[in-house]
Amino acid sequence: MTTVRAVRALHEGWTLHQVGGGISRVPATVPGCVHTDLLAAGLIEDPYLDDNENRLTWIGRSEWDYETVFTWSADGYERADLVCEGLDTVATVVLNGVRVAATANQHRSYRFAVRELLREGENTLRVRFASPQAYAEARRAELGERPGAYAAPYQFIRKMACNFGWDWGPAVVTSGIWRPIGLHAWSGARLASVRPLVSGDGRVEVHVAVERATDAPLTLTAQVAGISVQTVLAPDEHEAVLTLAVPEPRLWWPRGYGAQDRYELVVGLGEETWRGRIGFRDVRLDRTGEGFTIVVNDVPVFARGVNWIPDDCFPARITRERLAERLGQAVEANVNLLRVWGGGLYESEDFYDLADELGLLIWQDFPFACAAYPEEEPFASEVEAEARQNVTRLSWRPSLVLWCGNNENLEGHADWGWREELGEKSWGAGFYHDLLPSVVAELDPTRPYWPGSPYSGAPGLAPNDPARGTVHIWDVWNREDYTRYGDYRPRFVAEFGFQGPPAHATLRGSVSDDPLTPTSPGVLHHQKAHEGDAKLLRGLGEHLPRPEGFDDWHYWTQLNQARAMAFGIERFRALAPYCAGTIVWQLNDCWPVTSWSAVDGAGRRKPLWYALRRAYADRLLTVCDGAVAVVNDGPQPWAGELELLRLGLAGEPLAKETIVVEVAARSVARVGLPDSVAVPGDPSAELLSVRLGEHRVLRFFAEDPRVAFPVAAYDTEVVPVAGGLDVTVTARTLLRELALFPDRLDPASSVDDMLLTLLPGESVTLHVTGSPDPAALVTRPVLRCVNDRTYPGPPGWAARSRDGQTER
Repeated sequence: MTTVRAVRALHEGWTLHQVGGGISRVPATVPGCVHTDLLAAGLIEDPYLDDNENRLTWIGRSEWDYETVFTWSADGYERADLVCEGLDTVATVVLNGVRVAATANQHRSYRFAVRELLREGENTLRVRFASPQAYAEARRAELGERPGAYAAPYQFIRKMACNFGWDWGPAVVTSGIWRPIGLHAWSGARLASVRPLVSGDGRVEVHVAVERATDAPLTLTAQVAGISVQTVLAPDEHEAVLTLAVPEPRLWWPRGYGAQDRYELVVGLGEETWRGRIGFRDVRLDRTGEGFTIVVNDVPVFARGVNWIPDDCFPARITRERLAERLGQAVEANVNLLRVWGGGLYESEDFYDLADELGLLIWQDFPFACAAYPEEEPFASEVEAEARQNVTRLSWRPSLVLWCGNNENLEGHADWGWREELGEKSWGAGFYHDLLPSVVAELDPTRPYWPGSPYSGAPGLAPNDPARGTVHIWDVWNREDYTRYGDYRPRFVAEFGFQGPPAHATLRGSVSDDPLTPTSPGVLHHQKAHEGDAKLLRGLGEHLPRPEGFDDWHYWTQLNQARAMAFGIERFRALAPYCAGTIVWQLNDCWPVTSWSAVDGAGRRKPLWYALRRAYADRLLTVCDGAVAVVNDGPQPWAGELELLRLGLAGEPLAKETIVVEVAARSVARVGLPDSVAVPGDPSAELLSVRLGEHRVLRFFAEDPRVAFPVAAYDTEVVPVAGGLDVTVTARTLLRELALFPDRLDPASSVDDMLLTLLPGESVTLHVTGSPDPAALVTRPVLRCVNDRTYPGPPGWAARSRDGQTER
């Protein structure tokens, strides 16, 4: 008996109607959502512009009908299923006037048998979406309040939590058919699920479930790397396991550790096939000494990670090309791990496929974040169903190395006063410690499960203990100076971050304030963090002067973000292998906003991104605690003569030491600094240069406002080249943190490097894409450095202008 199958997308001819409201028969795009349909129809202003989101809350409080008419005729197939890959969120599906189903989970897909409801000729399909806001509020009233980080009732609905607003995102509560929808017709039998479990020794266990409309025997086949197996299902059988053994397979490795070899696995049932590109690899957690080390193919991997949030508030707009750009930006910044954060989504197939291809490890949170979640019905059944479905869907992905139960809910219960507020109410513990680990153990024993982050390894331990498991560090940014990172000795930092504004073109494109200032209404609206504006300024601390005007504010707060995160990453990498990973909060943004991201909401790289690329490089020199840490996370030893120079600000050598070093692959060596170079004669007028081969790091003995910088003097040359301009800057004085911001002239422009400190006589050539004005490109505020003008220095210091005359 063979199976046949036809798939027909139902993406055309949809209209949108507000139930009981004034909007009717608006053309709708499927996949999509109400917000984007109303925007396309010109009925609302862009939610990302100014404070428009405040005037659009009615959308999430309305009911909406999506409707289409399609033709159908008998096609000879025995069965026809309506397959809804994503309904957001509280939906009633009606076909030809008959209610097919009601759903309330954005994180699931659904299949409904509808053959008996289909008619010859025209058929009408309607999906009615109830107000997600009203649904969540009703469940809260029914089950009782639960504490959370925000007032919105996001924990009472199985929907992307950050849709209700976060400290980096707007409140745009969506409804819509957000993933594909269509008719699947079949006869005989179909593949209901395929769950390959793959190990590094070449073994593949393919767990197959079938749905059948026949009592005839069914033949299942599987093949990979030239190896084939088959089995026959008896009339009363619906499941089988096909085992293949590939001798000496080429392994899949994380980027930087080897190739990302993948093999096509093909599973067949008659004419129907399932295909996936699997990778042979093993993964485990090493908890030795209560640490937290990800081990792939028996090799410990230091996680150079970033946290990932949904890349748009309206996920249907996220294309494979956009994901390829964003994950490419992660790779270019020397990242090897993405943590899919628990306030978002199980991501798309394109996301995981790109990660497989690029060798990016994926830490996948189950979607629970920053709240106490009810465990009563219908939530418990919904959570189990979505977990089973998504664990099955992703079990074969080589990039996926960890399932994590939640984000910060264990910490919230232990440390944020939730226990007193909850009393005897459920809060999610049963999910994180019982249900989810059971589902993972049953369906995906090939990779580890971790109950939540932060977590110390056992329910009775303080969850955010740096000495155990994973830690989130948020006293920095919220209260402490970023040098506080130096006081930590963490085993694994799964979240830490520091804010900075987006690129100028991104901010200007989303805010119509005139003039644009740090405290103009639109700029403040695009700052969602509690007291975020004040924290940005307070975070400058002793590191940078007070800004005078918008241009200083923008450059210095971006620079301070980059310095803060580089400081933390370097300190933690210097602790390897005791510290086995850092995951920066965050890689990306979902809209234009001042946030912790390295890539802003328009996809532009902030200065943090360039600092991240250096701090996450295979080889790193960093100065801390009177020593140079030589960090070698590459596959080859790093040997040579370590040159230590104490210099004056004019570049003149005051002391020199050389030390021969040899650092094994994947290890760290610490070299003490001799007093001759470590102790300055005048901290305000000297700096330390550390060089090993082509790697150099400069460290000043005083914070910038107390350094007697000369006012920057330099020469520039701008040369047209293929794809843009080459800008050469030659320093006549020391230039501190040289940066180019070509997007201020041409929003399509970018630069290949920035935040470079040059000694007198040194040159750098920066490549700029796009078509910015060459003359304006090398003038302030497009070209910046810390000492590009006079600002208060140490007592008695007389600043010098570019022509050598005293300015004060």
